Amino acid sequence: MAGTVLEKGKSLYKNGQPMTALHLITAGAVNAEYPGGTYQLKKGDVIGICEICSEIHFLGYTATEDSTILTYPVNNMEALDDLLQKHPDVARVFMISLFRQINMLLSQSSISEMNCANLHQNLTEDYEKYTALCARYRVTPRSLDGLNEVSAYIVAEDPDIWLNSYYLGLQNIYSSKYANILIQEPGISLGMLRKGSLDFRKTYTLLDDQNHYCTQILQYYLNSSGNDLFDFYTSLYYQLGANSEDATSLCKDIERMITHFEGNPALDANQVTQRVESFRSRLSVVNKPELAADKNEDSLSASILSELAGSLNAILEFAGADFKDADTFRQHVNDYKKLEDKNAMDDVAGRLRKRLTAEFNSLYAVVFEQTLGTPYIPTPVKMFLYFGYVDEELAGASNCGVLYNLTFGIEDQSKFGVYTFYHWLLAIYNGDKSPSRNEFDEDYTDYLHKQKAQGNITASQLDSMEKDPMSRVKYELENMFASANKVTFGRISTFCPLFAAENVLKDLKGAFVTLTQISKALETIRSIDYSAFYRESMDFENMDIMGKEMIHLEFVPDVILAPNVGIRGVMWQEIEGKKRNSPGRMVFSIFHMEDLTTTMVRLAGEFRWEMCKRIQGSRWNDVSERSLTSEYFDYVQFYRKNHELSAEAKERVRVSLQRAKNSFKEMFVRDYIIWVLFEGNNSPRLNKVARKILFAYCPFPARLMTTLSQNPLYSELMERSQILASQRVHHLEVLAQKIRNNGAQVPSTLEAEIAYTQGKV
Repeated sequence: MAGTVLEKGKSLYKNGQPMTALHLITAGAVNAEYPGGTYQLKKGDVIGICEICSEIHFLGYTATEDSTILTYPVNNMEALDDLLQKHPDVARVFMISLFRQINMLLSQSSISEMNCANLHQNLTEDYEKYTALCARYRVTPRSLDGLNEVSAYIVAEDPDIWLNSYYLGLQNIYSSKYANILIQEPGISLGMLRKGSLDFRKTYTLLDDQNHYCTQILQYYLNSSGNDLFDFYTSLYYQLGANSEDATSLCKDIERMITHFEGNPALDANQVTQRVESFRSRLSVVNKPELAADKNEDSLSASILSELAGSLNAILEFAGADFKDADTFRQHVNDYKKLEDKNAMDDVAGRLRKRLTAEFNSLYAVVFEQTLGTPYIPTPVKMFLYFGYVDEELAGASNCGVLYNLTFGIEDQSKFGVYTFYHWLLAIYNGDKSPSRNEFDEDYTDYLHKQKAQGNITASQLDSMEKDPMSRVKYELENMFASANKVTFGRISTFCPLFAAENVLKDLKGAFVTLTQISKALETIRSIDYSAFYRESMDFENMDIMGKEMIHLEFVPDVILAPNVGIRGVMWQEIEGKKRNSPGRMVFSIFHMEDLTTTMVRLAGEFRWEMCKRIQGSRWNDVSERSLTSEYFDYVQFYRKNHELSAEAKERVRVSLQRAKNSFKEMFVRDYIIWVLFEGNNSPRLNKVARKILFAYCPFPARLMTTLSQNPLYSELMERSQILASQRVHHLEVLAQKIRNNGAQVPSTLEAEIAYTQGKV
């Protein structure tokens, strides 16, 4: 019979394939694969002999070197009986191979049973050691979910203890001269093959159960969620540091775990490699701080690394039991870390980012509430609240150093109108600020009354929610936080609120938005459009002497910094609630990747437009009631019929409107940016009509008027403006003199109004 060559690495059968033949190995070696391990078949062994009573192969067979096999087509017991009667010498080879394989599997079963018992004992002892170390160093221990449900390994049905000796004895007999007697009786051979095959299958099933048990136990040591003993031990090691009394013992335990992980078929090889490499790379920094030394002040020192190790777990522990999605969030964070392209547009990545966003928003609310009742907030938790940071690996080592250092410099700057989102929520909680309006333009009070009218809440619940500061915070989180965080990120389709190194597009420290940068950007606007944030009002404090004289008061918008790395700013509200005399709200990413001044100018243009619409109400585009929006609306709507515009200018208006996607507001904002950045610097870019409108409603200050007075493009506009300003100033000075004549002191607001009219604020 000619042999068939089986090349090295080639698989002959896999688990579940039909049983159609037996194969005698005449040269080479083949691995037989069972749950949790393998054993080797060599020259003289028969592939499939142990599965002869089964219709399918439950072992897998792969050549470990080039091998030669003889094939015997046998697919049932009748065919086997016929083969044994015709070829007694073949029967002897089959029997010896069967007994040898049964003995190998029985030996593996005994070892596997011992491993199961040891693994359970190690698990219990390792967790007890971890909790004891936590108690010693006053570290809050993490709980290993489901540990109490795991019991010691109990064998349902042990193989008979005499089987090993029995089959070893049979193997010796069939290898001796007495085999000739036995093989003359084919019924004996067939019976032994049947029994051996059944005993083999029982042992295989037992190994399968033991492997399943070991896999279950190993999941407590290392799993995809990251909430496992390996992470418990490594995080504790980082926290205690290399100089700790127990550091050496901890490191030995970790290395023992790694030895058990590597090459273990019950664990995902890629996951093991990733986790082990991560530990060893950090270990080199913790044990040798000089490796972390770098002249760059943002470098990650060993002490920072130790403090930030296991940040996700620290944040979730701080949130406590109130955050119900801790396990799924941890799993999703780990899945997100594994993505090669975190901004991928496929469905899998999209669904993952969506789940993470919902869980992140819920976690943010819980963590904020937890901070209200504790005097100490851990640094990783602060980084989460300020920056959206959740994991040191996801953020990247160098970025972690920057975030860590920035965290200690952040303080409440609400008196200057600049808020991190955490401080913004505190202001709402303390009643210093009102929650933002929702998508239906309802403030918090309107929303509650609507809910009561619809029967969703009772009168007592309404009263309670009006007084409950946390209800106001939750309203803000639901209606402002989720949307503003996404919009400021800028790339809505790939938005994920978790701080990730992939989203850092330039120097992180340089992108950090500071009070100084915001002040400079606002000053740039006010140096060109000094009246940008002023609005008309009566002087209620001095009505007894001022009467109903209108004055202008400045309300600089509040700036709120969303916890993300983004490229956009958003003009969230032009006023607070329904109060016209209140600051608007602008939102930026706390790390703004674009030019802050240009973005601020854009938002100031949006503010101008929305504020005018708010004041004018339904007549915002009625040119019979002259205003910024009505005149600009009329200009764009009828530019084709405007005789002041040349054909070339009309074409430019058409192109501009097309680029603005036919949005009159967007077109105005673009013109406003030109007005502030170019026209205000004596670099005319606008057409005659647009310049006239902006000059009337966004006037230059007196200093700039003097500079531009020599430019003929502005001279005619200035003459008209100066006449109107002079008339207004004369009226105010007469009023001031009248007040003096009555023996009263001229209010400072009146003096300020004169300066405002003259453009000297």
